[in-house]
Amino acid sequence: MQRYKNLQGNSGVRAFVIGADYIKVGFATGETYVYDYRQPGKDDVENMKALALKGRGLSTYISTHVRERYAKKL
Repeated sequence: MQRYKNLQGNSGVRAFVIGADYIKVGFATGETYVYDYRQPGKDDVENMKALALKGRGLSTYISTHVRERYAKKL
């Protein structure tokens, strides 16, 4: 997994992996979730990928737009 830059300094996201049609997000709690084009959908996943690479806003986006709509909990 690639370490999340956490430019705001207070994110619950620690790391991520970007695939063609998914993103895996590792949280500070130790849990990892997979979000894909099926759940929560392509637009959300592409927004999450961009935020992950930017290093800012991913945790907020997940908590406000995606919530429990993940494809799988690892």
